[in-house]
Amino acid sequence: MDLNRLPNDKKLQLCIWYFKVGCLFLPFVWAVNAVWFFKEAFVKPPYDEQKQIKKYVIMSGTGAFVWTAILGIWVAIFQLQRVSWGATGDALSFIVPLGRA
Repeated sequence: MDLNRLPNDKKLQLCIWYFKVGCLFLPFVWAVNAVWFFKEAFVKPPYDEQKQIKKYVIMSGTGAFVWTAILGIWVAIFQLQRVSWGATGDALSFIVPLGRA
């Protein structure tokens, strides 16, 4: 979709819609929203809806970053501690590796 062809009020509606969809535990949509609307929020000449778009771009980018950090921390902890968790670690695993490293 070419954002240049949309009127500014439709851009704002689309940005808000992507943010709300991201709130349904879909941080990838927040990342797409932040990247897709970055130029609209920070590069283009000022227009009425730009301030609100900027707010949603910042919130989307922050949300995507926080989710990525949390997921990365969880993966690191799980990979390092799975064996010591015993049966619980095995129950959380999709594929249980044989042996111990």
